[in-house]
Amino acid sequence: MSSAPPALVGALTLAEAEEVPLAERELPGSTYDLLLRAAATWPDEVASTWLADPRRPEVVRTLTHAETAVAVTRLANALVRLGVRRGDAVTLCSPNVSGLWVATLAAQAAGVAAPVNPGLGREAVTDLVRRVRARVVVAAGPEVDPVLWESALAVAGAAGASTVLALRPDDAAGPAPRLDAPAGLHVAWAHELAAAEPGDRLVVPAPGPDDLAAFFHTGGTTGAPRIAAHTQLNEVSCAWGIAVSGGTGTGETMLAGLPLFHVNALVVTGLAPLVGGYRTLWPGPLGYRDPALYAGFWRLVERYGVVAMSAVPTVYATLAGVPVDADISSLRVPVVGAAPLPAAVRDGFAAHTGVALLEGYGLTEATCASCFTRPGRAHAGSVGTRLPYQQVKAVRAEDDGRWTDLGSGETGTLVISGPTVFAGYLVGHGAAGPVVERGSHVRDGWLDTGDLGAVDADGRVHLRGRSKDLIIRGGHNIDPRVVEEALLRHPAVAAATAVGQPDPRVGEVPVAYVVIAPGASAAPAELLAWSREHVGEQAAVPKDVRVVDAVPVTAVGKPFKPALVADAAACAARDLLAAAGIGASVAPLLHEGRPGVDVTDVADLEAVARVLSPLPVVVRIRR
Repeated sequence: MSSAPPALVGALTLAEAEEVPLAERELPGSTYDLLLRAAATWPDEVASTWLADPRRPEVVRTLTHAETAVAVTRLANALVRLGVRRGDAVTLCSPNVSGLWVATLAAQAAGVAAPVNPGLGREAVTDLVRRVRARVVVAAGPEVDPVLWESALAVAGAAGASTVLALRPDDAAGPAPRLDAPAGLHVAWAHELAAAEPGDRLVVPAPGPDDLAAFFHTGGTTGAPRIAAHTQLNEVSCAWGIAVSGGTGTGETMLAGLPLFHVNALVVTGLAPLVGGYRTLWPGPLGYRDPALYAGFWRLVERYGVVAMSAVPTVYATLAGVPVDADISSLRVPVVGAAPLPAAVRDGFAAHTGVALLEGYGLTEATCASCFTRPGRAHAGSVGTRLPYQQVKAVRAEDDGRWTDLGSGETGTLVISGPTVFAGYLVGHGAAGPVVERGSHVRDGWLDTGDLGAVDADGRVHLRGRSKDLIIRGGHNIDPRVVEEALLRHPAVAAATAVGQPDPRVGEVPVAYVVIAPGASAAPAELLAWSREHVGEQAAVPKDVRVVDAVPVTAVGKPFKPALVADAAACAARDLLAAAGIGASVAPLLHEGRPGVDVTDVADLEAVARVLSPLPVVVRIRR
């Protein structure tokens, strides 16, 4: 196996990485250039392995680095022939198949990749396609998901796209079936269009570091989410920092189970392996969301010698209950992020597998990852240290708007600077292409994360809570407004507020508190049924709707959500204790602004503590 250029690979400490200024690193100028360097360095080495179905691990498609480069180049050229130009968006909407990965890189080579969560409702997807002005939609073909394919055709027509390209499953055999094209749309198989194009060169100049690479919608389930724009430099520098810090070596295997509409899947398990020359294993179209994956999970780890993986806490909570029926000694870099990690999940996984979870932290507006816990340096309560060339600090917002830097261990708003800070939010289109603005979110190069935290004397970052209102369900961001707005459309509802109820399995689930209009009536069951019908995505449908006389508000009249989260936590605690057959009194608790529960009239303190330990909230127990 050939060795990689020193600028691309290394197990570097933070100090070692930053001994060389970023400008002298000679990093690839784009994700396409990154792909070409990997293909030149490891042409015949396997780059990715794709399972068509986790229940049939022997049925796979593999791509070498050279094969990936050729496939991406061909499809990028096909996109150019279809009219895609630099700055033009290509919408990507499909479960994980190898063709989606090729299409994502091709879209970035020709224009701008705009991944969309295929689980969103049709109206929400149509709005996203229209807002990015995608002229081409690449979607799961009828063999992958016939319902999604029909939806993609309808969306493209409604949003003004001109072409829809279909992807095949990774176990496709024989010629592709005929595609019917609705009036006004050009419909074709992506692989057939690509086959007619050159695979050794782009027919247009390659993108540069400052060109836009991707549009990622944030919020996940809202009908009008923000759209964050990444530059080519954003993604390449973030991928480089992850690769040189992550502890995965050339030729080793990383499991990639997150959906490709998520920045983590793109950057951590997609681009970083191109930097380091390690392989990725994609365990089926649904990845971690497929229940069938878990029955043979540990055997996959043994079969492919999986060294690293990246997942949300709910995945590790599930794996902690799956019997280890294989040799998993290869696994040493299980990365967790995207949602608060309950101590019970952290400890349970370590006890079950003998491997410590490595926490990370990041957000879409900082490309993906900004902090990471290096192997062997796990520290409870910390999400790790900053990645190379990024800076992280805590600040206090003064009354006049200035930021004051805080000292070691002091809690404030976390802010991030460096080459991964995004270009801005997409706000429109002008004569020169997409218009993006950072607005007040970035000040003098520093991104306001909206998260509360502290940086200790050793440079470890500690999260203290989220100042944002997003509900994070198993790593999936849910904007509470989508729940609130749906309920407010009910004629009997005068006010509605949605919060995250602590959940031991997925971190949080949405619940709603509503006030009924004077003279009207509506039972919680009716409102829950209304939510199921009017909330655009299954993950955002509230678990419960609770009717209250009034929603608590602040002095200026804004809903005081911590009080509602505390009430929701109390409901969750009551449910857990009732299921365990334990009698106790449970009341909401606010402790230093953090929601929790106050449990009294307890006979068995240890039993109550054990039952409630998975809840990621403050728990106070008294006899």
